[in-house]
Amino acid sequence: MGAQLREYKQKIASAQTTKKITKAMELIAASRIQKAMARVRASSPFSRAVTRAVSAVATHSDIDHVLTREPETVTRSAILLLTSDRGLAGAFNSQVIREALELAELLRSEGKEVVFYLFGRKAVGYFQFRRLASAQQWIGDADTPHFDTAEEIAKALLDAYLLDESEGGVNEIHVVYNRFVSMMTQSPESVRLLPLEVVEAGEADVPAEAEIFPLYEFEPEPELVLDKLLPVYIQSRIFNALLQSAAAKQAATQKAMKSASDNADKLITDYTRLRNNARQAEITQQIAEIVGGADALAH
Repeated sequence: MGAQLREYKQKIASAQTTKKITKAMELIAASRIQKAMARVRASSPFSRAVTRAVSAVATHSDIDHVLTREPETVTRSAILLLTSDRGLAGAFNSQVIREALELAELLRSEGKEVVFYLFGRKAVGYFQFRRLASAQQWIGDADTPHFDTAEEIAKALLDAYLLDESEGGVNEIHVVYNRFVSMMTQSPESVRLLPLEVVEAGEADVPAEAEIFPLYEFEPEPELVLDKLLPVYIQSRIFNALLQSAAAKQAATQKAMKSASDNADKLITDYTRLRNNARQAEITQQIAEIVGGADALAH
C-alpha cells in the first residue's frame, strides 16, 4: 500500500508541474496573438493598395505580361509550404502539410511535376524524415516574420517562374498556409500565386450595367509599371500569408496548451481520488489488523 501511495503522489506532482508549464505557455501564446493580429491588420492597407494598382494596370491596358499570361501547357508546378519552427500547436503543422501533399497529388494526377519550397523547421524536418526533395528552404523566422524574408522567398519563386522549363523553371506557383479564422479555428488554405488572377475587391458586388470604368493614362508604359508592381504584389501576398500563419500558430498553441492544462487537471483529480482510496484501504487494513490482534489477545 505504501508503494502505491508514493506512486500516486509522484504522478500528482508530475501532473501539477506539467500544468504549470502548459498554463504559462497558454498565457504567453495569448499575449502574442494580439501582436500577430495587429501585424496582419497593419499589412492589409498596403496589400489592398498594391492590389488596386495592379488591377488598374492589368484591367485597363492591353499588354501581354509574363506574370499574367496563362501558359499553354503546365508541366512543372511549385508549392510554397508554410509551417512553424516550433511544435506544441496541436494539428497546426500536420494539417497544412497534409493539404500540401494532397495538392501535390492532384497536380501530379494532371501530369505536372511538383517542386516544393519549404518555410519552417517542421516542414523541413518532415521532408528530411520522409526523404522528400525540396528546391529551397527557409527556417528561423516563423514566429515573427520579417518583410526581408518575404522578399527573399518572392525573389526565389519569381526567378524559378521566369526560368525556362529546360533549366528547372516552373509554370505555376501555389502557396499553402494556415489562415487565421478565429481563436478556435485555423484553416489550411491553398492559393495559386502565379500566373496572377487579379480581381479588384468589391467588383463582383457591382451590377454589370452599373459599372463605370475610368480612363487611365500610364506613365511610364503599362508594361514597365507592371514590371515594378507585380514583384511588390507577390511580396505582399507572401508576407500576408506569413503573418496569417504566425497568428494562426499562436492561436493553435493557446488552444493546445489549454487542452493540455484541462487534461492535467483531470489527471490530478483522478490520481487524487485513487490516492485517497488507497490511503483509506490502508487505514482500513491497519484497523482490521489491530482488531484482529486484540481479539487474539482476549482469547
